[in-house]
Amino acid sequence: MSINRVNLSGNLTRDPELRMTKGGKQVLSFGLAVNDRMRNQQTGVWEDRPNFVDCIIFGNRAEAVAKYVSKGSKVAVDGKLRYSSWETKDGQRRSKLEVVVDEIEFMTGKRQGQGSDEQPPADVYDEDIPF
Repeated sequence: MSINRVNLSGNLTRDPELRMTKGGKQVLSFGLAVNDRMRNQQTGVWEDRPNFVDCIIFGNRAEAVAKYVSKGSKVAVDGKLRYSSWETKDGQRRSKLEVVVDEIEFMTGKRQGQGSDEQPPADVYDEDIPF
């Protein structure tokens, strides 16, 4: 038996990108910066070292979530890891590990750059996930 669960909290590194698959399914992708605190062996001072994680949300929630987050937004995500690989047009092999988000919690009270404290509607949390 194996367990594939990931829980992360951090800040979006870029505005989320919303697109559609060829089959018409919505896909939202964004980067998440997650800090790892480590003590500098030379100075003894604690330092934050960022890890950058690609995240993806499928289905109806993708569009709804896109309305409430932007670069700098703080979120917590729960999901699973997915590995994918492909070949580029010039024949190079590429791969990446990303988090397929099952649940997202908005930890920033308002969308960056906007003045409202509007909260997302409840339908953002529906269970219409294709996996």
